[in-house]
Parts: sequence; C-alpha cells; structure tokens
Amino acid sequence: MAGCLLMSSLDRPTVLILGGTAEAVALAEKLVGRWGDAFEIVTSLAGRTSAPVAVRGAVRTGGFGGAAPMTTYLRDHRVCAVLDATHPFAVGISENARIAAEAANVPRIALVRPNWTPEPGERWHMVPDITAAARALPHYGRRAFLTTGRTELDAFSTCSGVWFLVRLIERPDAPLPLADHKIVLGRGPFTVAQEQDVMENHKIDVLVCKASGGEATRAKLSAAKLCDIPVVMIERPVPSAGEQTQSVEGVAEWFAAKFG
Repeated sequence: MAGCLLMSSLDRPTVLILGGTAEAVALAEKLVGRWGDAFEIVTSLAGRTSAPVAVRGAVRTGGFGGAAPMTTYLRDHRVCAVLDATHPFAVGISENARIAAEAANVPRIALVRPNWTPEPGERWHMVPDITAAARALPHYGRRAFLTTGRTELDAFSTCSGVWFLVRLIERPDAPLPLADHKIVLGRGPFTVAQEQDVMENHKIDVLVCKASGGEATRAKLSAAKLCDIPVVMIERPVPSAGEQTQSVEGVAEWFAAKFG
C-alpha cells in the first residue's frame, strides 16, 4: 500500500523514523524538540490501527511495498537518516530498511529494546515461533490470555479445548479464526494490578506473549507470577544487521554525533 505523507515539506533534509512503538513516539518528541528547525522529522506508521497514538512532527501512513520502493522514497525525500524504532518482531520492515538505507547510502540505526529475563518465580516456557507456541499451548493451560496481536491468530485456530482471551487495540473487521474466544479492547501500558485483574476475572491459566522486551508491557509477566500461571514465551527473532542502540537517548546521541 502506498504511503500517505501528512504535514511534510522538502525544504529541509528529512529524518525518517520507522515507528509504531512507544519508543518511536518518544524519539519523535525528542528530535522535533531539539532538531525540528533544521530537519523534517517524519514518522512512518504501518496504518494497522485507525487511531494511532499522536506523534509529534510529520506522519507518513502506509507500507512502502518493499526495499526497492523504500530506496526510492529515501532518495526522493532527501532522507539523511533512518531511525528504525519498530517492534522487535517487525523483521520484514527492519530488513527492508537496512537494504534500502545501504542502497541509498543513508545512515541507519535500530533502536532494539533490552530483552526480558525471567525473574525468580516466573515460569517461562520458551518457544521459537508462533507455530510452536500454538503447538505447546495445550500442555500448559486451557484458558489462555493471548497477547500476540491479531496478525498471526490463525496459528491458534487448531488448538482444540482451549478458550482464548484476545486483547486487541481495536475491534477487528472480521471474525477471529478462533472457535472459542472473547475479545478485550485496550491500549497499554497497563499496570500490574490491571493485568492481574484481567487474569483473575477471566480465570486465565496460561499467558501467551512475544519476547518484546522493554518496560511498557512487562506488567503482564509480573501479573502472571502473582497469579502463579505459566507463560508461553515466543523468542525474539534475530535483529537485522547494522548499528544498534537500546534507548531513545542512544539514538539521539548517535544522531547528534553525525549531524550535530
């Protein structure tokens, strides 16, 4: 899908933030506040939700269509830096960004959240991917809190005898591919108490999540520990090659070193 750019200008060099995360919002806020007079700060969103979190600066909505169209975008919009602040599981867009940045000779850095490590008393069962999670799930519980997002729910359609509580940001346009489920709507971050209430009120006995890392969504893991339920944890994919940092401040320091 072609992207739509709002409130942008080509009078200044463009800094492209690949967004969709809380870190991307914070990064746009920092860059616009510090360098907004000299650079056009553009955050690119995939457009998967109809009401995304407000982002400071210009916003581009929609996919690029692959590495080659992204390369063209970088050249046409005078992009001087690509700041990849996408979700750790968004491997496709990150790899396309790496290829495009190299092709257009544009410096790129990825903000890779620190990964989670289990705390004492947490019962994690690591699996390599979403398919393995669906295969393992019935061994650990029958009332699952599914927090993996809506794009890969098909993998759980064959889990017989499992009831799902599915948390989504907004109600889907089509029925979910799950025989027995309930949808709860909400946009994080959530507190430990809120997550514990959800689990207790729905009699959850297993949590399924991705190893996203960071602090914004770790509350559900603490709540699972308090409820004494296991966690089926999908391992984080290996990030694309290239420069990396673990914080918004790290990206800002990298940018300052290159552009002052």
